[in-house]
Amino acid sequence: MSGPLGAFTVLDYLLLVVGLAGLLLGGDTLVRGASGLARAFGISPLIVGLTVVAFGTSAPELVVNVLGALQGETDLAFGNVVGSNLANLGLVLGVTALIAPVALEGQIVRREIPLLLLGSAMLLVFSTDSLLRGDVSKLDLADGLGLLLLFSIFFYVTAVDVLRDQEEDPLFGEIGAVPRFRRKTLPSKDLILLSVGGVLLYVGGLLTISAGTGLAESWGVPSAVIGLLVLAVGTSMPELVTSVMAAYRREPDLAIGNLVGSNLFNSLFVLPISAIVADIGIPKGGEADLVFSLALTALLIPIALLGRGNISRVWGAGLLVLYVGYLALRLLAV
Repeated sequence: MSGPLGAFTVLDYLLLVVGLAGLLLGGDTLVRGASGLARAFGISPLIVGLTVVAFGTSAPELVVNVLGALQGETDLAFGNVVGSNLANLGLVLGVTALIAPVALEGQIVRREIPLLLLGSAMLLVFSTDSLLRGDVSKLDLADGLGLLLLFSIFFYVTAVDVLRDQEEDPLFGEIGAVPRFRRKTLPSKDLILLSVGGVLLYVGGLLTISAGTGLAESWGVPSAVIGLLVLAVGTSMPELVTSVMAAYRREPDLAIGNLVGSNLFNSLFVLPISAIVADIGIPKGGEADLVFSLALTALLIPIALLGRGNISRVWGAGLLVLYVGYLALRLLAV
């Protein structure tokens, strides 16, 4: 039995829910285990924040994409990353601004957003092989390495900034003078959390890929659309929860930093790693998705200028309308 209410489709829905839950729970468990190990062995919390936490928030997208690339479901992988970026800028940022106006600090406008614009533009150029040289559009090994080089620049600049702030803050000097606690034996609880988190991510990724493929077949739509509409929103739940809670607690800088950082990580790390594992073919409509993502990112700059550094509730509603409207057009174009 097939169709929207068929038995196989219902099973796909269940697998999708279980898979996404496994991805989100696995990412959280992995971060807690890795952070505990880092603290136990005296690794600086600064380094933990720059590596473990940054990886953990994008772990769902990374696992889905790498497994999708290994299984040949590259359309699903592409739609997941691009759709996640769109969800962050339209859905998550829009909902966050509706709860409380989001402040766009000068550093984000001057550096992070332009860097995200550069990365998005490079990704768009790398994805237009058919237009530039009459070849099949795809992200290959060379494209992946180029994007990873840009990510390394972002990581280096961010690390230098944090280290500079650490040197200027007397509190860090006092903390640095305190001997760090180092364990002589491996903490079993943290190892268990690390292992369980890795297993949950792997199993959740497999279930999500399987369910996404099944839903694409039963709905009669390309896998990229499932990635864009379903998987992207599901794997963006950590960013949504984090940003909404930040807005509720009146910490808007955390909200915007979380979203811009997540998009940078997705575009310059997750997708390039997937392209290194296997060539990522650009699905039908993929170039339009990248153009819209670039446009949403560029829109943040005039919003910041017109709103005097704030994304108001009106702008938040506008971003949400743009996001929903674009998804509706993509569905109609299938």
